[in-house]
Amino acid sequence: MHSNPEVVALIKRALLWAGATLVVAVVVTLLASCPSRSAAGLPVISVSIEGHKLKAEVASTIEQRTRGLMYRRKLGGNAGMLFVYQDKARLSFWMKNTFVPLSIAFIGDDGRIVHITDMAPQTTTSHASPEAVRYALEVNRGWFENAGIKVGHQARFTLPESVQ
Repeated sequence: MHSNPEVVALIKRALLWAGATLVVAVVVTLLASCPSRSAAGLPVISVSIEGHKLKAEVASTIEQRTRGLMYRRKLGGNAGMLFVYQDKARLSFWMKNTFVPLSIAFIGDDGRIVHITDMAPQTTTSHASPEAVRYALEVNRGWFENAGIKVGHQARFTLPESVQ
């Protein structure tokens, strides 16, 4: 059988193009199914409270929660960090090595905000939840007040599968 070298070359190019297209499609699909990540490598989720939305990094391991927002010099206007714990407890936070003034909301399993307080940078004053909760949301100081968010309002978010 006699083959035309131009036809063979054309078929090879077509197969390479089809293979490359398939690889790109698979990568795009995989990336779309993964949660976005912050510069610190933490998953980022959307949190909605009373119609106000923010992007929150999720700190769910002991190491991530211990570091929190320490050493950061700024936090985006509609950004924050959601601390996630396996079990309910009376959570307590301080601001050692944290340079950004923050407000914190303690959130129950049902998404209800049970307490909001402001925290001063570079202090070791303890800020505790009045009851056992699994979630705490830190944002720029004044964000909750400026948005009209109060105790009793609902925070809505979906945790990444890797955190649940």
